[in-house]
Amino acid sequence: MLSDLHDGELRVVGRLVDASNATLLCDIGSEEEPVQVIYKPIAGERALWDFPDGELAKREVAAFLLSKSLDYNIVPETIFRDGPFGLGSVQRWIDVDESIDVVELAQSQDPLIRKMALFDVLINNTDRKFGHILPTHDGSVFGCDHGVSFHSEDKLRTVLWQFAGQPLTESELVDMSRILASLPQSGVAEFLNEADQEALVRRIERVKSEATFPFPSEDWPAVPWPPF
Repeated sequence: MLSDLHDGELRVVGRLVDASNATLLCDIGSEEEPVQVIYKPIAGERALWDFPDGELAKREVAAFLLSKSLDYNIVPETIFRDGPFGLGSVQRWIDVDESIDVVELAQSQDPLIRKMALFDVLINNTDRKFGHILPTHDGSVFGCDHGVSFHSEDKLRTVLWQFAGQPLTESELVDMSRILASLPQSGVAEFLNEADQEALVRRIERVKSEATFPFPSEDWPAVPWPPF
């Protein structure tokens, strides 16, 4: 699939109108059996006061690379490449199981949701909404829209606070050690500035040291708005 993302011609077939930045649905590969992807060109990004350097598309790719390095399989395959409107991220489209109540799933103790909640702590996700949680027919749960992540200042905003204060399991602690060791080879650094790279390492080290899920901060809104 990654080879198709890299090499295939992107053919724009629609736009996700609810997205705040340009988010284009594209076909890639053969016209007889196209694969659908989401293309987010940097040229279509709106300036944000807390992400003034832009290039949110690169953070999308960094999130995929971290998820891959952790072997969490949360973020669909995502690469950085050129397209009809310039450089941007290209991510595999996920077909969602519409029969699943996403809010109920997101508020549960499901192990896949717990894994997503921990991942969001690591990447400092400022925008984990219900609509960014994608359950599939085969029982997987993916996450999308990670462009406003990896900020050097703590800004975690999520609808997944049910694990706050819970201790990390031995397996999760092993994951923290493993990602610290593998981070230099993960490729994440290629898509983050130096301050955000350093902050990422500090967050992982803090999570490992404290060995618990964090509580919401009193210094900023803990839940994104709107939450869906």
